[in-house]
Amino acid sequence: MNTPIRDFVSAYAARDPVRLHMPGHKGKPVLGCEPFDITEIDGAGNLYAPDGIVAESEGNASRLFGCRTYYSAEGSSLCIRAMLLLARQSTGRSTVLAARNVHRAFLSAAALLDLDVRWLHPQPDEAYQSCTITPDALENALRSVKPCAVYITSPDYLGNLADVAAIAQVCRDNGVLLLVDNAHGAYLHFLPQPCHPMDLGADLCCDSAHKTLPVLTGGAYLHVSPRLGFSSRQVKDALALFGSTSPSYLILQSLDLANLYLETYAARLAGFLPRMTALRDALLAHGYSLRGSEPLKLTVCAKPFGYTGSALAGTLMQNDLFCELHDPDHLVCMVTPENADDLPRLRDALLSLPRRTPLTDSPPAYRTLPQTVSVREACLAPRETLPTEACVGRIAAGISATCPPAVPIVLCGERIDADAARRLAYYGVRTCDVLIESGAKPE
Repeated sequence: MNTPIRDFVSAYAARDPVRLHMPGHKGKPVLGCEPFDITEIDGAGNLYAPDGIVAESEGNASRLFGCRTYYSAEGSSLCIRAMLLLARQSTGRSTVLAARNVHRAFLSAAALLDLDVRWLHPQPDEAYQSCTITPDALENALRSVKPCAVYITSPDYLGNLADVAAIAQVCRDNGVLLLVDNAHGAYLHFLPQPCHPMDLGADLCCDSAHKTLPVLTGGAYLHVSPRLGFSSRQVKDALALFGSTSPSYLILQSLDLANLYLETYAARLAGFLPRMTALRDALLAHGYSLRGSEPLKLTVCAKPFGYTGSALAGTLMQNDLFCELHDPDHLVCMVTPENADDLPRLRDALLSLPRRTPLTDSPPAYRTLPQTVSVREACLAPRETLPTEACVGRIAAGISATCPPAVPIVLCGERIDADAARRLAYYGVRTCDVLIESGAKPE
């Protein structure tokens, strides 16, 4: 019997590639915990217990982040579900006001918790690339709905940072909790000017530690503001409701060891940031257009330089440089201080390309779609998979959040129209899951 996953990973590692993608350790021997895989033996504690060595380690993380911090061995996905459960429990309300650029874990939580999701949509000039929520727009939205929480994603996949402080103030003024999906920003607390959502007034927040810190894939944090009255037992129970009863101790050890790393991380990060500035300056001088304000994410707008994002990614791959994301419009590289010696290779590969006539095609205009059934109903109902062009007039099913990479074109429970089908085709989406409705014959 073959071992395809191990074979692929072993072959990939043997190439000694430059890893400009998650996880944060970049394949470097930072942790040294890989051989130590155990389970909940005597003395090992339990991830979902409010005491023991796991809770002791979480206390160390709490002191580093300046709030109450809990571990997840199942990424931010687990933390997102727990955040929404805690918000619903604390208020007794089931409505959530959410910026449109949500992770699919939000949708699964909405289905499991039967949440009524009201969407905050992107600005007209943002298309699918971001979902900026202004304080005024949020204030207006809160006049017509009293949700259990406001939910935003910051940073987004393209490196845009929300004005968390202003949004948090609006939420406090209206007596509403602010939940932030900060999966891409675990390092933000350790910048010379800390701008982590918990520093800026968020009530609940998740970080994917593995995305930007030297933590094994699946390691994440759930942060809880000291202002909230949740006990550790309540938080642990919320995580346990959705989490595996067999969390990985390799992941937990990596989170534990990361505390040592984070004690001196601020200085390491401060020393690395000028290298990122120099890289951006070199690319701008060569004619590239960049976007986003997140310090450790390089987002290239490819078409003004005459290429698609996928074409730029192809050039990088020829040089054993692997990006985090590429689509028709963007190239996204996630970088950490572990890439310090790799930046010249990235710079040289991108500077080797000549500037060409700009590509002028752009994503189709963003439009809202009618929510025909609830997220829960759409996720649990019978469904079928059809070619995208055959889905016009049908209701999207399942959790899949088709997005390119920030704002989904269509979400479960929304009715797909011809315009949405064209937008899906632009991003190469060939099939969709749709509800089997009365009178619709399964293919």
